[in-house]
Amino acid sequence: MEPLILFILVLTLLFLGVPVAVSLGLSSLIVIAFFSSDSVSSVALQLFTASQNYTLLAIPFFILASAFMSTGGVARRIIRFAIASVGHFRGGLAMASVLACMMFAALSGSSPATVVAIGTIAIAGMRQVGYTKDFAAGIVANAGTLGILIPPSIVMVVYSAATDVSVGRMFLAGVVPGLVAGLMLMIAIYIMARVKNLPAEKWKGIHEIVEGGKQAGWGLFLIIIILGGIYGGVFTPTEAAAVAAVYAFAVALFVYRDMGPMKGVPWVRDDDHKRARTGFSATVYAVAFFFVWMILTFFLTADWEWVSLRGRTLVGLVLSLCVMVAYTVWRDEESNPRNIPTFIAASLPVWRRNLALMGRNFFRAFFNDDTHKVMVDASRTTVMLMFIIVNALLFAHVLTAERIPQAITSVMVDAGFTWFTFLIAINLLLLLGGQFMEPSGLLLIVAPVVFPIAMELGVDPVHLGIIMVVNMEIGMITPPIGLNLFVTSGITGMSLIQVVRAALPFVAVLFLFLILVTYTPGLSTWLPYSLMGPEIVSR
Repeated sequence: MEPLILFILVLTLLFLGVPVAVSLGLSSLIVIAFFSSDSVSSVALQLFTASQNYTLLAIPFFILASAFMSTGGVARRIIRFAIASVGHFRGGLAMASVLACMMFAALSGSSPATVVAIGTIAIAGMRQVGYTKDFAAGIVANAGTLGILIPPSIVMVVYSAATDVSVGRMFLAGVVPGLVAGLMLMIAIYIMARVKNLPAEKWKGIHEIVEGGKQAGWGLFLIIIILGGIYGGVFTPTEAAAVAAVYAFAVALFVYRDMGPMKGVPWVRDDDHKRARTGFSATVYAVAFFFVWMILTFFLTADWEWVSLRGRTLVGLVLSLCVMVAYTVWRDEESNPRNIPTFIAASLPVWRRNLALMGRNFFRAFFNDDTHKVMVDASRTTVMLMFIIVNALLFAHVLTAERIPQAITSVMVDAGFTWFTFLIAINLLLLLGGQFMEPSGLLLIVAPVVFPIAMELGVDPVHLGIIMVVNMEIGMITPPIGLNLFVTSGITGMSLIQVVRAALPFVAVLFLFLILVTYTPGLSTWLPYSLMGPEIVSR
């Protein structure tokens, strides 16, 4: 009786237009207070337990990192690199938009953030070279969903918190499916481009790819810091999220200078001498190489007792010196190694000017208007998401207290459900629920219910998590509540109906991808289990 009352209350409140979080929390509170044998004090205990969840602490840090990366102009540099890489194919600009979404997804962990950051630039660019607005909007709306599949993913963190599955394994499990999904979208674009005779960008050579990679490199290196740090055993996913937020802040304000008190101030001015430019670039590449070397070798050799900090430092210094010498000789018109000290000396005023500028603005960077706006926006998103999560956890607590998962498990097993038919039912349930609810809230409601059933039927927990995330992807581009549809509508000025029609052809590709992921477990489990071993679940 109690479960029926609970679901009736939730559905009634939702149809009355009450926010999802309030519907879940209020329904749970009413059932506990008036119909359940559970104590009302369990509400306070559950809320306190949710606030103490260490895994969920990663969410505000990932949101903050995403906010700095979205504001800091990283998207523009990523798009340039993507166009240089695949723009020369037929429909290349559209394919580059998908590739850019894939790379930005690995920085943000958020689907709407990916759509806003990439779509704002990419849709306008596609319109300028002859793509229809519908086609451009449909591509970005669908490719943006990769933000919750390619790690780090906020939705994966939520699933891990709800089921106690390893966040590290979930992140690794999203790598191969994310690449496959992006590739399937690109193939679909290429076929449509051939049919519609869409334009191809001019091939600009390897030099443009290298230049684009250099510009986007500082942002993309965040991927290595997060994943390398986690799988190198340096820090936990929650600690990785905190490091990502600090790194994103430093890159946006001090390296790219797209926001903050140094906004628009270039590292090298037009009136700087050519020797100063060359010497400065040579030292920057040397310092960057040393920085990357020390981090990567730390990740790779953390468990090697015979590798010391001093040894890594010495090797890094020697290799960095070689990089500096090679670049200077290459850029020197005389190609004379004896001129290297002259180039380095000429770069010193440039270094002095920039270091002095950063020193004067170091504390101002923390309190300027741009930083304040990013912090406020990230805080609002965090509060909204955590409010949904806490109320969804309270709802899940009522389900567990009433032993609803166990009852459903018994019914399904007695009815002869196999893992194959169970996954069909899960996909139908999540596709339907994803049309009406935010992904994190829906996961926290459904996961505690279906997880015991999946374990009973022999479904792998990591594989189940990826299936649920892919369903959430599709839910974000299906009406009436598909968040990506509203975001795309906002940045294009199109009506919601127009965006739905534009996204429809590519939604079919994601449906095919869902079938592939559902019934090819190795796609999700091969990488995490090869590197970290199988997930152990106690029943």
